[in-house]
Amino acid sequence: MPLNLVIIPTYNEKENIENIIRAVFEQPNPFDILVIDDGSPDGTAAIVKRMQGEFPTQLFLIERKAKLGLGTAYISGFKWALYHDYEYIFEMDADFSHNPADLNKLYDACANQGADVAIGSRYVTGVNVVNWPIGRVLMSYFASKYVRFILGVHLADTTAGFKCYRKEVLETIELEKIHFKGYAFQIEMKFTAFKCGFTLKEVPIIFINRVLGTSKMNGGIFGEAFFGVIQLKLNSLFRKYPQKEKK
Repeated sequence: MPLNLVIIPTYNEKENIENIIRAVFEQPNPFDILVIDDGSPDGTAAIVKRMQGEFPTQLFLIERKAKLGLGTAYISGFKWALYHDYEYIFEMDADFSHNPADLNKLYDACANQGADVAIGSRYVTGVNVVNWPIGRVLMSYFASKYVRFILGVHLADTTAGFKCYRKEVLETIELEKIHFKGYAFQIEMKFTAFKCGFTLKEVPIIFINRVLGTSKMNGGIFGEAFFGVIQLKLNSLFRKYPQKEKK
């Protein structure tokens, strides 16, 4: 029976994709991988297809025709994971900014420590970010403070993109109502899980800026997050959220 699925969205990650796949498969816990490629012109998907010959029962690929946004990639992955009955579903970047060894810590938080959503947190024990320009560190850190203030979610790293969900969370959240496609998607998913009554737990990690390939972050993505947080708060005042089932 399937248990753990790591979803990795990609766009032009040919320098990283093979190594990240092998690193995930080397972990002590067994993980399957679903790569969702947004029409990378650099041949990322072709590398994944070649590797599927080596890992036919563990490695899966969804190819999309164009760059459709991080949020829609993950929503596609979540629906695929639920259809295939995975118990624990992970979000992870392809560029090694998320250490594959930390997947085990996120899994443990959900499987053994009572978390419904485990969050790989850069800020829960200080500022654990390596090789980021100071301006980006400050922007990210204070963005999390801003989100926490506006939304009332008691998390140190509200914008983190390294997470594990228990299946029940994704079954309960109304995925078709998740609105944001970019940076704000990560905020919206945490806030919605919180409003649905699920337990969110931060797990300290060290975030290392990518060495190979090009960052997809830009000012427009931060703009979406800044104004999106206010929109999320306003919408929540008039919305009824489905609730976690009481055991």
